[in-house]
Amino acid sequence: MKKRTHYAVYFAGGLFSARDLIGNAYLAEAVFEKSHGRFQCVLPQNIEHRSLSAQPIRDRNLRTLAACDLALFNFEGTELDTGTVAEFLFAKCADIPSVILRSDPRRTDASRGGSWNLMCRFYPRTVQVLLDGTALYRKFASQRRLRLIDLHLLAGQHSSAAAQASCEVIATHVVRALDRVLKQPPVMPKYLRAEAYQWLALFPGLRGQPKKLRKEFERILGRKVDRDLL
Repeated sequence: MKKRTHYAVYFAGGLFSARDLIGNAYLAEAVFEKSHGRFQCVLPQNIEHRSLSAQPIRDRNLRTLAACDLALFNFEGTELDTGTVAEFLFAKCADIPSVILRSDPRRTDASRGGSWNLMCRFYPRTVQVLLDGTALYRKFASQRRLRLIDLHLLAGQHSSAAAQASCEVIATHVVRALDRVLKQPPVMPKYLRAEAYQWLALFPGLRGQPKKLRKEFERILGRKVDRDLL
């Protein structure tokens, strides 16, 4: 086994709105800082190009996800982002250690006692981080607001400071969860992993020659075995 000093973490979540893009960037950098560089988030928003059509974008994301050591999934909103859910299931097929983050206090499946649809729950080698982002923000905002008028709030950048403080707390929880899930043993039996990764190369319908795809995923599997991830 090669001793690892840092890990690549695939960062899955919404990436089309400015709010999502900025939030992803802030959290990825906060995770890097809080982990002292051990966990290096790979942001899909930084590896995609506008010139690519839909399938090459999807294929690149799946390839990148498969090659990463761990994955972080943002399960936010009253309806989970469908792309994030698809990537989560792909990660579970690959037995990638995963962390699910939800900072939205609203329930999407409250009738069954969960924070999201039950079909996305109960998967092994997965750690959940459930926080109330609204409460966190208000906590830090109230410490700074006092009785300032809105003009002073804006000029003093108090709102962004509260948001940054909230992000740092979330990042600390994420880093702890990544450490926890990293210690969990693989679920995939050794005798299945070669065949499983051969199938991972084929079942999504990735563009490319099947032989080259199988070789690519064979190399990915080899790196994971060397790093004691599988």
